[in-house]
Amino acid sequence: MSTPRPTPSPSRSRPRGRRLLIVAVAAVLVVLAALAWFQRDAGPSASGYRTAPIERGDIRVGISATGTLAAISTVDVGSQISGQVTEVLADFNDQVRQGQVLARIDPSTYEAQIAQGNASAAAARAGLATAQASLRNAEADYARKAELGSRQLVATSDIDLARASRDQARAQVEAARAQITQQLASTRTSRLNLDRTVIRSPVDGVVLTRTVEPGQTVAASLQAPVLFQIAEDLSKMEIVLAIDEADIGQVEPGQDVGFSVDAFPDRQFRGTVQQVRLSATNTSNVITYPVVVAVENPDQRLLPGMTANAEIEVSRRDDVLRVPNAALRFKPADDQMSATATPGTRGGGPVEDLARLAGRMELDATQQAAFDAAATALRERTAARTAAPATTGGPSMFGGRGGAGGNRDAPDGNAMRQRMQERLAQQFAAFRATLSETQQATWDRELAALAAARRAPLYLLVDGAPKLVTVRVGASDGSFTEVSGAVAEGDAAIVGTERPGAR
Repeated sequence: MSTPRPTPSPSRSRPRGRRLLIVAVAAVLVVLAALAWFQRDAGPSASGYRTAPIERGDIRVGISATGTLAAISTVDVGSQISGQVTEVLADFNDQVRQGQVLARIDPSTYEAQIAQGNASAAAARAGLATAQASLRNAEADYARKAELGSRQLVATSDIDLARASRDQARAQVEAARAQITQQLASTRTSRLNLDRTVIRSPVDGVVLTRTVEPGQTVAASLQAPVLFQIAEDLSKMEIVLAIDEADIGQVEPGQDVGFSVDAFPDRQFRGTVQQVRLSATNTSNVITYPVVVAVENPDQRLLPGMTANAEIEVSRRDDVLRVPNAALRFKPADDQMSATATPGTRGGGPVEDLARLAGRMELDATQQAAFDAAATALRERTAARTAAPATTGGPSMFGGRGGAGGNRDAPDGNAMRQRMQERLAQQFAAFRATLSETQQATWDRELAALAAARRAPLYLLVDGAPKLVTVRVGASDGSFTEVSGAVAEGDAAIVGTERPGAR
């Protein structure tokens, strides 16, 4: 006889089915999230292109170099005299004040010289007294014989002999006085050397090095030996960077410098370019120039001799339109160019740039009419030139060519930009004549900047197809490049094509 199986309770089967439904919904959400994550940087998948938005941001251009931290003023304290060191009163890292005694040299030799000099000076004074007595006797003898000679009571030769004796006595007095001066000067030299046996700090600072020990003999016959090295103020330091000659033209005093040291890898320090020195150094045919960077060190965490990995900020552009450098290198394949690429029509040419410039100059009606006439004539003359690079990658208006990054660095690019500037100046000469002196200066400056600007082709994804526009490129930090002209914030710049099977 079989036992009937128990029937499942409805209250248990319902929660189980609900849990399965929740798990299924969660799995679907995870799959959708994963797809969104992998396609977050891609443009419309149907287009077959990868895009990046043109956005606003900051661009910093820097020059990297290494240098050694050092105190701004480092004083080598030496000895001007020779002798045996009897005391050393300062050690490494000691804070010292100006005039503080650092060391002493045995003074006995110079004390003996002073005693000898005093004795010699006393003997010279005694000799002076003897010479003065002889002089008084000689003068009296000469006066007496001269009086007798006037009465012809003595011979003339006796008078001449008395005169000679007087003159000799005078010379002996002068010689005795000179000997006294000589002995006093010698004594003063000995006293100076005695003072120099006490080595004092010439500045307030900290002792960096000490190269002398008690009992050591100092020999200062040819040059002063260095006993101590004192850094005057470690709250202010400097870095001397070696900058390559290719980059030195971009370095100017006042530029910001960021640097790090191995002792504090997570901390970024700041400095300022203080001096660009002209003393070039040739190392294996590589020319470098020393650049001095001033550094504030209030907490004195930075120590002399540390290696600084520095970057000089030679250019900074804040809140500008920028695109990834890959977008400027992108160029569609030939079949894609012929099938889908269309030329951009938004104002990125010189006429539109000049129109924006004129709009900022607050022109009156006469000046605006002159500008419109010149702009219309320029559009007619350049229509053929602008069409060629936008469709076939031919020469652009400013000397570049279409393609990945353009040919803006070609050897003849500068000459072509110079010719373009001359043509623009000639085309708008009548308009310029209507401007005031201030407006003319602004116009000339902006016209030169416009002609000198580098231009490059950029492909935007519009309605699923690439559109070629020409933009002005500015500063680049290696990852992003500043662009202006025929682009706007939010445009989708093509950076590449999708790999097969990536969708």
